[in-house]
Amino acid sequence: MRRPIDPKILKLMKAALPNVAFDGWSNSTFVAACTEAGFSERKARLFCPRGAIDLAVAFHKWGDDQLETTFKKKKISQLKVRERIRKAVELRIKLASDKEAVRRGVVLFSLPIHAFEGSCLIWETSDLIWELVGDNSEDYNWYSKRTILSAVYGSTVLYWLGDNSEGSEETWQFLDRRIEDVMKFENAKVQLNKFKFTRGLNSLTGNFLKKIKKPNRKFDTNLPGYLDT
Repeated sequence: MRRPIDPKILKLMKAALPNVAFDGWSNSTFVAACTEAGFSERKARLFCPRGAIDLAVAFHKWGDDQLETTFKKKKISQLKVRERIRKAVELRIKLASDKEAVRRGVVLFSLPIHAFEGSCLIWETSDLIWELVGDNSEDYNWYSKRTILSAVYGSTVLYWLGDNSEGSEETWQFLDRRIEDVMKFENAKVQLNKFKFTRGLNSLTGNFLKKIKKPNRKFDTNLPGYLDT
């Protein structure tokens, strides 16, 4: 279950946005946001101990919250899964209307010290998208779907940041091509199963992989999944 953003952090994050374009997710941005939001820096550090880094994380999660709320209002249940995925990725990017704040976030989370956390944020977004489109995977497919979508989403965001076309039309064409590439890969897997040798090999690996289950979210184990023995 996704945790709601602390209202105090959300207020501070929104106060920081006007300065992010100039100073990035930096300490100076954090200090200015404290003044704008009416918090002393000392008090703000109690709920944002890492300063602007916590605000950058909150900005990304705020986008996910907006996606969840907006997507659920869309009447697209009749669309194919790939079309729903495409709509969700496009909507998530459109909701991140502050392109410069996203750009600065990409720079921040590309630093080695923050790269793991940045990857986790993209994974969480991909996980949310799959949940919204009704994914009911229980085995290793739960992981493979999110891994592939993370790559598609991340590359599309990077393309969007450099896209100056009207309505970001070139970005959506890029997204269509990435999804088409994924479908070609899935079709290739199906074709391989038609051959006796590869079908037998896939059966051996598949029997093991099916023992890998998605995370049991009833328990906060801080582990990515578990092996069903």
